[in-house]
Amino acid sequence: MSDSQKSVEPVVVPAASTLPEEYDPATRAVLDHIDRQAVRVVTDGRPESTRRSYAQDWTSWNRFCADSGVPVLAVTSGTLVMFVEWLWTQPGGRKGTCTAPSTIDRRISGTVVTARAEHGVRLEDGIARLARKRLKQLMKEMEEKGETRGRGQAPPLLVEHLVKISAACPDNLRGIRDRALVLMHFAVAGREHELAFNRVRDYAETSGGIQADLRVSKVRPRVVPVPYGSRPSICPVRAWQAWKEAAALTDPDGYAWRRLHNRWNTVLKGGLTPESIGDIVTRAGERAGIEIRFTGHSPRRGLATSSRLKGHDQIVIAKQGGWAPHSKVLAGYLEVVDQWEDNALLGLL
Repeated sequence: MSDSQKSVEPVVVPAASTLPEEYDPATRAVLDHIDRQAVRVVTDGRPESTRRSYAQDWTSWNRFCADSGVPVLAVTSGTLVMFVEWLWTQPGGRKGTCTAPSTIDRRISGTVVTARAEHGVRLEDGIARLARKRLKQLMKEMEEKGETRGRGQAPPLLVEHLVKISAACPDNLRGIRDRALVLMHFAVAGREHELAFNRVRDYAETSGGIQADLRVSKVRPRVVPVPYGSRPSICPVRAWQAWKEAAALTDPDGYAWRRLHNRWNTVLKGGLTPESIGDIVTRAGERAGIEIRFTGHSPRRGLATSSRLKGHDQIVIAKQGGWAPHSKVLAGYLEVVDQWEDNALLGLL
């Protein structure tokens, strides 16, 4: 029995004909306690990266409340609009920049979720709708003025870049790892945290290639088939096998993507963090002399773009990368390709 189950007091069951609004205070208190415990169990089951992000969002909300005099638990439609306007003036992640709209949107979500889950605040559905409308108004004003915020979308890392990155990886443990990581990252259209949680057993070798089990995902876990590539130099299956052998990854429960000792380049037991996986992608592009600055999201977008260039359907691409079948984000990536292939001017001029 879990600790959360042990802490729940016995419920005094009302008569079968008693309506919920007629429950006595003691029964209501016990039921409220059960609800809070249930929320806590689900909250604790979220990926660490999600919990960390929500904690940052709630910290930002607390700063806003301190600046504006709003009570911390007064999460309403109006205070969320005030929060958006306050965030709009705050410095962003890079010096001299303001907070990006995508960050503000996430701050709204994190605040609402934390108020409900962590503090038991009862909020109506659609509580953030007005705040997001205000955010859209501010974004429109920004675009009309020709301003930009944030880094924008991650540039896609395409097959032509994989060729250069693979060739530039040195023939040592670090190079073997980086090559395998970037190629697998691309092949599964992964998110950084999905690869960071992978264990050796999550890459099951078959006659056709590898079944990559991305079992820890903030969106939806999935098993991705990764076939052998026609070009050995950029084949993710061969690259993984080379890394597994070179690093002596014999423990099936050990991390698949390992840290290396900074001085001796020996394989350590600890796994890579999501942030360090993104850093490896960035450095791999720089090492190859590619002028584009790739991020940890670039291989994911690159798979979608490259696959579309080969004529694959959105449903097929969505399944590989764990997007919803009709994802607006994925559709935006594909539109960059489709604008040239499905253009109203083709055949006219």
